[in-house]
Amino acid sequence: MNEQLEYNTTRDMMYIPEYGRNVQRMIKYCCTLEDREKRTRDAKFIVNVMGLLNPSVKESGDYKHKLWDHLFIIADFKLDVDAPYPPPPPLSLSAKPEHLSYHDKEIEFKHYGKNIALMIEKAVEYPDGAEKDALVNAIANHMKKSYLNWNRESVNDELIEKHLEILSKGGLKLHRDFRFTHTNEILAQNQKRKPFKQGPDRNFNKPQGFQKQNSNNQRGRNKPQ
Repeated sequence: MNEQLEYNTTRDMMYIPEYGRNVQRMIKYCCTLEDREKRTRDAKFIVNVMGLLNPSVKESGDYKHKLWDHLFIIADFKLDVDAPYPPPPPLSLSAKPEHLSYHDKEIEFKHYGKNIALMIEKAVEYPDGAEKDALVNAIANHMKKSYLNWNRESVNDELIEKHLEILSKGGLKLHRDFRFTHTNEILAQNQKRKPFKQGPDRNFNKPQGFQKQNSNNQRGRNKPQ
């Protein structure tokens, strides 16, 4: 008996693939029911099935509302039932997200990053005092860390101090008693933060005692008979 093969290209479009084609068929059939009460009862059953098939939806706050929204979307907004939630506006699906605004100011020293520039702007507005001094000291040391990430070969504390003055337009100056964190200390801290890389040792992930036992077996094979 010859049966014609069915390809996905000839099937109906999948509105939300996570629920599968069978759920879409169930919803399509539900739309054809003439009795409104039966349609509503079947729709509630389908929503429960959708919750089982896509449990990640339950991680959201009002997941039931989201499931009903998905039901109406899969039904192409042609399902008329007594739902606990109103269907979402069809136009909301094609609405474009709001344009994100980006900081349009040019960074003079890109190796420090934009956040440092913003921190310096805020620090300039701080009133003079111990709190401002502590903030400026922290910014200066962070600038040195950022500089070392960009250039490990050489770093000059006077250069960092000069860059701080330029970025703050003369609004921030280090106290004469301030001392930068030593370069070796910063490099050691950065080295500790690096992820551990597994070497070529084949026995790295073997259970404890395996290597020793294997060595003993190897020595046993080499004993004279």
